[in-house]
Amino acid sequence: MSQGAAARNAARPQDRGWAWMVLLATVLLQALTLGFPSCIGVFFTDLQHEFQASNSQTSWFPSIMVAVLHAGGPLCSVLVKRFGCRFAVMLGGLLSGVGMVSSSFCGSISQLYLTAGLVTGLGSCFSFQAGVTVLGYYFVRWRTLANAMASTGVSLGFTLWPLLSRYLLDEMGWRNTFLILGGILLNCCVCGAIMRPVELAPGTPLQPAKPGEEPERRADGARLSNGASCPHPKIQQQPRRIACLQTLQKYLAFDIFCQNKGYQIYTIGVTWTMMGFALPHVYLVPYAIHNGVEERRAALLISVIGLINIFIRPLTGLLSGHRVFTGRRIYLFSLAVLLCGLSNFICVISAEFSVLILYCVMFSISMSGIGALTFQVLMDVVDMDRFSSALGLFTILESITLLLGPPLTGLLVDITNDFHYVFYNSSFFLISAAIFMGLSFCALEKKNKLREASKVPLDNPPRHQHNERPAEPRCGSASPPAVVYITSI
Repeated sequence: MSQGAAARNAARPQDRGWAWMVLLATVLLQALTLGFPSCIGVFFTDLQHEFQASNSQTSWFPSIMVAVLHAGGPLCSVLVKRFGCRFAVMLGGLLSGVGMVSSSFCGSISQLYLTAGLVTGLGSCFSFQAGVTVLGYYFVRWRTLANAMASTGVSLGFTLWPLLSRYLLDEMGWRNTFLILGGILLNCCVCGAIMRPVELAPGTPLQPAKPGEEPERRADGARLSNGASCPHPKIQQQPRRIACLQTLQKYLAFDIFCQNKGYQIYTIGVTWTMMGFALPHVYLVPYAIHNGVEERRAALLISVIGLINIFIRPLTGLLSGHRVFTGRRIYLFSLAVLLCGLSNFICVISAEFSVLILYCVMFSISMSGIGALTFQVLMDVVDMDRFSSALGLFTILESITLLLGPPLTGLLVDITNDFHYVFYNSSFFLISAAIFMGLSFCALEKKNKLREASKVPLDNPPRHQHNERPAEPRCGSASPPAVVYITSI
């Protein structure tokens, strides 16, 4: 091997060496960030008693946290492009820790909305999104495997956070527990420190390009700074407006939403799904305690969901990747949503602990399918070169229903004093969304077949036709996609 080739190999740490340490850090990051909201239900009853708050008022706290965690994606993308992944992860860890530490000193439930909800949620978003993005830099050949392994961190967090929170809550109360949890979340900074920049060649860092460093934009900036070429203020303002519109289109794909029927149907369906998907996570533990289940055993229910997710989610991902499901993953996703909605009726039948365990098993299996397929289906209906902007609009819209679902259902529970409405509402939204997506995509597929039959050239399909598209780049590609395959549910 020549010295030049040896130098190039030494400068390419992708798929080997330190990349696996980065993968381990990403697994821990997902456990710390995406898994953390699973423990909030453990504190639900104590916070109600402490602040004399209703179910609706208390549920705003986890709703804001989860909504900000999803909606902050575009802001995190800007941060990553400007400062890099390591900075974004460490900043997110700092915000998460400070948010929970501040929460331990809160004197009202509204203060929790700001500290634990907004600050901790935004910090978790930065750490999670940037941590997953960095995998695209460190893995090329094994990118799919790396993302699948990283997603197990979510299930690990679902399993461990409720048990740890319940133990700490019993031993030292919710304020001291929040203080300790804030310290634990600061470990995101340690994970970020591991994610050092990758170099393709000596002196060439493989980091996201800063917005002002692209050649075309530098040239435009030089022309705009020249008073002779743009003497009038109105002429100078026009490129700025165009730049703002281009930035908005880059991160929020409204044009795709209006023109791509598959993306439109799927985004509406998932947004409607999230209205009911988060309800069991927030209310299952309070529902069990309300019906006489011992508090430690009630906290165990969420851990059961997470434990089963560890094994079922990777299997679901492998199953959906089989060629039999090529072009049909949307129907597999709709089936998972339907089963998730139907499983809620188990809780309505009985609140006995053994019945609730059965519910957790069924709910976890269907939830694993939703988590494993959400972004795979999105990659199927959107061109990969626009996936980043499509994902931005997608996550913001679903965050709105994630924010509104639990408080509105909590208001209904306050009015009726009946927790069964939690599971009735969840079933309604999930089942109706599954039927809508399944029937709509079936009709869209038939429409596309009729269009092809009317002599549309097969080698030039419509630009926004729902087609199966490869999610992985070629192995020889040196640079990763702007957003890689993530699993955030």
